[in-house]
Amino acid sequence: MSTRQSKSANTHSRLSELDWLRVAAVVAVFVHHAGMPFNGDDWGIMNAQSSKLLDDIMVYFEQFRLPILFFVSGAGAGLLLAKRTAPAFAWDKIRRLFLPLLVGMTLIVPPQLYLEDPARYASLWSAYPALALAFEAKHLWFIEYLLVFSLIAIPVQRLLAGDRAQALHTMAQACARSGWGLLLAGLLIAALRVGLKDSFPSDSKSIENLSSSLFYFSFFCAGLILIAHRGTWTRIQSRWRLHACGFLAVSVVFYAYYFIDFSPYFDLGTLWAIWWALGAALAWSGVVASLSMAQRFLWTTPPWLTQANSLIYPFYILHQTVIVIFAYHIVQWPMGIAAKWACLLILSFSVTALACRVLIYPSDTLRFLFGMRSKVKDDVTAGGKAVEQAP
Repeated sequence: MSTRQSKSANTHSRLSELDWLRVAAVVAVFVHHAGMPFNGDDWGIMNAQSSKLLDDIMVYFEQFRLPILFFVSGAGAGLLLAKRTAPAFAWDKIRRLFLPLLVGMTLIVPPQLYLEDPARYASLWSAYPALALAFEAKHLWFIEYLLVFSLIAIPVQRLLAGDRAQALHTMAQACARSGWGLLLAGLLIAALRVGLKDSFPSDSKSIENLSSSLFYFSFFCAGLILIAHRGTWTRIQSRWRLHACGFLAVSVVFYAYYFIDFSPYFDLGTLWAIWWALGAALAWSGVVASLSMAQRFLWTTPPWLTQANSLIYPFYILHQTVIVIFAYHIVQWPMGIAAKWACLLILSFSVTALACRVLIYPSDTLRFLFGMRSKVKDDVTAGGKAVEQAP
């Protein structure tokens, strides 16, 4: 291991690759949502014209941006469970996930629901009570999943610490050593995805839809398992070239299948099964490649990333509502799609980031409601060079 890698692995308690991946994945989610009014899908706010090119790009990145977030969250849960008792961990997750989810559904999401069909209501204020009591999650389904996954992680972590899980740990270590083995583990996720879609074909993000929830839970568990052995975790970076090539190869196959018409050769059920399998393979190879390259090249956490990591959670909660508010007006402007998208990106990012930094960051009350620790604790911890992990 090089001096750089050794320093990354041994001299600080925080894994910088998790910070980089978490922030990058949430920014990717933001960019994706800002593109939704222009890609031709049936989103809440839609532009009159759509871009096929934008849709072709978005369909690729949407395969692995959320799996990366769930993987990072699973790794973070494993690190926290190693330091806290199960009751303390459960209380932390309830406070930092359930409360912000409740706040989000009752205060942040209702403006989205109103602007999607304002003709149904006399005004936002008159509709607000009913919209708040609808407890619609919208983009906050991610937090709902994360809350459930985190609580399930307690018995899973206990199981992983037992003797019966030794074979699983041995397999994980062997996969990390071989490189190819870690990539080929994506075949298991692909098989899981296809099997679940056969029984639960819905695209709903409700926790009861197992083709969605168990698919993402597999990435959460992968992070939980791989982080259990720090040696296995840090060894992943040694195969970063192989992982990057594997990801590139799967990407080529994914787009070949996306653009080429295979309907003369397969029935509709088989076509969808191949699609779900390729999407799952792309998701897993994207996670592995992103992790190994982040470990190899992003081995420090600069001060700006430290603060971004602490604010990324409220940023996620706020971002889609801000996008919808601006998009409602921007889609009516007499401009081309590229100009509208650029305006939406700049305005919504600026307002969301400023709200997080200027309003939420200094206020202990808002920090509590949005799942952050108090400012005093955050400053003391930052001074000790072990900064708050996002939920």
